[in-house]
Amino acid sequence: MMRKLLLIVLLMGGFAFALVPLYRKICQVVGINDTRDVNFAVTNSQVDLSRSVAMEFVAAVNQNAPLRFEPVDREVRIHPGEVTTIRYRATNTTDHILVGQAVPSYGPVNAQQYLTKLQCFCFNNQTFQPHETREMPVVLVIARDLPKDMDTITLAYTFFDITAEKPR
Repeated sequence: MMRKLLLIVLLMGGFAFALVPLYRKICQVVGINDTRDVNFAVTNSQVDLSRSVAMEFVAAVNQNAPLRFEPVDREVRIHPGEVTTIRYRATNTTDHILVGQAVPSYGPVNAQQYLTKLQCFCFNNQTFQPHETREMPVVLVIARDLPKDMDTITLAYTFFDITAEKPR
């Protein structure tokens, strides 16, 4: 009985050891994660290189917010379908902890339906330590079906101080 159990353990160990090369071979045959190609450059075939859109970035703070807030990049040109990262910078100008929330707005009004934010500081409340300065990224993509006459999109954020609000 002990020899049979030992044989089973050895077979299971051998199978586990063989899984990695077996997985690689299956992926190679099927064409998934093909590592045979020496050119590792990745190109996004969904990017419309035939045109570009001007993206303007604006920042404002609510009149009560003791915060300096500005876009690091004020304008960039983006091809529809291209994933782009831009940054905003915020500084807490007080001697106490500040909690803020950014609210986006878009221009023209219907631009929002063509703009997808994959990552944004506006998704969550932001807590700043006294006199802390932070650069906050926004990862976005403009839809390929953006109307041809829409050649400029403005993304504006207004930052509100919500430190005094009680959590719900």
